[in-house]
Amino acid sequence: QVQLAESGGGSVQSGGSLTLSCTMSRLIWSTYSVGWFRQVPGKEREGVSAIDSTDLTTYAASVKGRFTIYQDNAKNRVYLQMNAVKPEDTAMYYCAADEGDMPALASNQYGYWGQGTQVTVSP
Repeated sequence: QVQLAESGGGSVQSGGSLTLSCTMSRLIWSTYSVGWFRQVPGKEREGVSAIDSTDLTTYAASVKGRFTIYQDNAKNRVYLQMNAVKPEDTAMYYCAADEGDMPALASNQYGYWGQGTQVTVSP
């Protein structure tokens, strides 16, 4: 079993920056992928970015050029650096993980999820 815990959410003004962290309790796979997703009440969960164990990354078009995903293997941690944030980035952000090198933005590719951290961007 792998447990995920997100942190780093909060309130920020439009144009500001925020860094989210996803800590995995342990790495049990030789290859893996970790994704960041976000969800607004009443809307479907949206894939934001993902990274795999080879450091291959992928981004949603809406965040490309503003968000950066990276990892610290020694700490079993994946980060989402959010720059130039916009009010439309406001959402609950979740990290997810599963075995395999497949940095996908589809939520059905991941079997392990954290509880989420709220990000609120004010105009």
